[in-house]
Amino acid sequence: MLTFQNVSIRQQDTLILENISFTIQPGELAAIHCGVISREIIFGLISQEIKTYTGNIDHASTLSLFSIRDGLYDRLTIEEYLRFTKRLYDSADSVDSVMQQLQLTTYRKQRLHRLNRSLVRRTQYAALLLQDRDLYVFEEPDQDVDQETRHLLRDTLQTLTSRQKAVLVLTSNIESALFMTSTVYRIDHRHLRLLDVEPEEADETDISSEVIHVRFEKIPTKVNEKIILLDPPEIDFIESQDGQSILHSQSDQFPSVFTMNELETRLTPYGFFRCHRSYLVNLQRVREVITYTKNSFSLVLDDPEKTTIPLSKTKMAELKTMMGLK
Repeated sequence: MLTFQNVSIRQQDTLILENISFTIQPGELAAIHCGVISREIIFGLISQEIKTYTGNIDHASTLSLFSIRDGLYDRLTIEEYLRFTKRLYDSADSVDSVMQQLQLTTYRKQRLHRLNRSLVRRTQYAALLLQDRDLYVFEEPDQDVDQETRHLLRDTLQTLTSRQKAVLVLTSNIESALFMTSTVYRIDHRHLRLLDVEPEEADETDISSEVIHVRFEKIPTKVNEKIILLDPPEIDFIESQDGQSILHSQSDQFPSVFTMNELETRLTPYGFFRCHRSYLVNLQRVREVITYTKNSFSLVLDDPEKTTIPLSKTKMAELKTMMGLK
């Protein structure tokens, strides 16, 4: 099990993470989608490399960590390395069986320094299966690997959860997180949020003629075969690209099935403003209004990139009226 309870951390007087709380039980797999800095901090907190924080962190007595910086014994072959790991951890698993599961049997006699990135990662996944820990934490486990290896990783994670292991994946790629699991957290402006994720299923039931009208306060978007439901405050701005509405949230982009006009209608009650025919902006994210010339204006967002969004002349007048300015 892994538990974070109201964990906060500062770096040079800057609050990086604030009141982070989550629990992963044995047999559960969860992913946290976050930026590189947050990912490294969470990994460091779990590995106890980072010791200065507030709140409580509790995890199982035996822990296995997968880091993108991990190396291997380059002079060994795949088989030699896995047999060494089996002896080191006194594993009851068969090396032949693990190699077969990760499709490494063909390469068993190859030395590790001659392997490509995908085969190195498969070897590392195989070694983890031989360790028999209670908690597994993965840092960007599918970075720069081929599609087949990504599927083998997912199978490995499912094997671990079937053995009642608690598993956490830290990744800066939202598609990777959703590919691995439907339990996806996201660090958004220092806080942790659980994403609303619904797997897409074929509708085999009859559609009732009765229509029930409800007020739906989330914006659906599709990534791979899963539907993500975004809270309006999570969205920084929306832009139209070649007729497609794109939602921007932190550094991620999500396609929307709605038109800009439909999104404007749905989001105006939540403080969104149509600042340009191709842009909708969350006014809570705006830090500055810049005047370049008499007829040229821009909005600057309160994000690390200081994103700039165009503001049309007519919309500038409307915005000033909204804010009570003359």
